[in-house]
Amino acid sequence: MQSSLMSMLPLVLMFVVLYFVMIRPQMKKQKEHRAMIEALAKGDEVATVGGMLGKVSKLGEGYLTLEVAPNVEVQIQRSAVVLVLPKGSIK
Repeated sequence: MQSSLMSMLPLVLMFVVLYFVMIRPQMKKQKEHRAMIEALAKGDEVATVGGMLGKVSKLGEGYLTLEVAPNVEVQIQRSAVVLVLPKGSIK
């Protein structure tokens, strides 16, 4: 009985280390990203996954419209936004 318990100990220990090193930080990053996406507002300057920069002109449930140049708008998924830039970053 005790030998089988001792043989399981390294496996359990590896899972605990894996949780604190990989899984927990990833969950924290996802939570921060979700909060950033929910806080998006019209006029925010953002960067997308593809590297496109633009200003949010319209917000929808799952999509948003990004003005990438004067009179040029692109519709993207909200989840494609990676970074909210400081105001005035895009010239």
